[in-house]
Amino acid sequence: MQPVLFSFLGIDVQAYGVSKALAALVGAFVLGSMFERRGLPKESAHTLVLWATVWGFVGAKIYYLAEQLPNLTMHDLGGMGFTWFGGLIGGIAAALVVIRRHKLPLGTVAGLATVPLSLAYAIGRLGCLWAGDGTYGRPSDLPWAMSFPRGAVPTDVPVHPTPLYEAIAAMVIAVILWRLGRRIPLAVVFGAYLVLSGVSRFLVETLRINEPVLGPLTQPQLWSVLSVVVGTVIMARAGASARSTAVAATVDEPAPAPVG
Repeated sequence: MQPVLFSFLGIDVQAYGVSKALAALVGAFVLGSMFERRGLPKESAHTLVLWATVWGFVGAKIYYLAEQLPNLTMHDLGGMGFTWFGGLIGGIAAALVVIRRHKLPLGTVAGLATVPLSLAYAIGRLGCLWAGDGTYGRPSDLPWAMSFPRGAVPTDVPVHPTPLYEAIAAMVIAVILWRLGRRIPLAVVFGAYLVLSGVSRFLVETLRINEPVLGPLTQPQLWSVLSVVVGTVIMARAGASARSTAVAATVDEPAPAPVG
């Protein structure tokens, strides 16, 4: 593991930051291509990814710092330490502003964003693994358990490489959503993303060392439950709306002209 890739003019270039930049570039490219296929402006996709990334980092950092209270230190203000759900909140808020200003269809954009978002998350989690940022799990004696003696948060004890688990899960989710997007309404796809990513994070969290905050559940698990609930509601409502539209279109079809 290598938290710092190299130094340039006295500035450390960190694996964590490089992975996040690569994730944003891949997300922008994939979303731009998907926008073009739907007849939407590619530039709007790039603007959306840019501002969602910026405010996603802001939200992730603020959420992380809030988690550290009242034991906040100067170390927490450094280049490490971001919380996924804080980033999701900040990114969604920025995306909604861009969607409104560019007059984009909300349901379509939300559905299209799921695949690049999943791919970007996978890349970001591989960066966490590469940097050894401390988001790994409990000690394990499984054959694929890993130690991080040179990580940003070092450990010589073999542990569950949970960032790798999440990266694999995110790539599988991206494939599932891509296939679903060819068959079902994109608003339903967005709901499916919330459900699948919530389930994935909930399960991975069982291997981590975070403290429970409500019964046996940790804070990320509570967010995961909320994600699943909201995603289920969106899927149900969007699916019902699509069926109603299909029925209305069938009723409005003109009767075939009589023969003869």
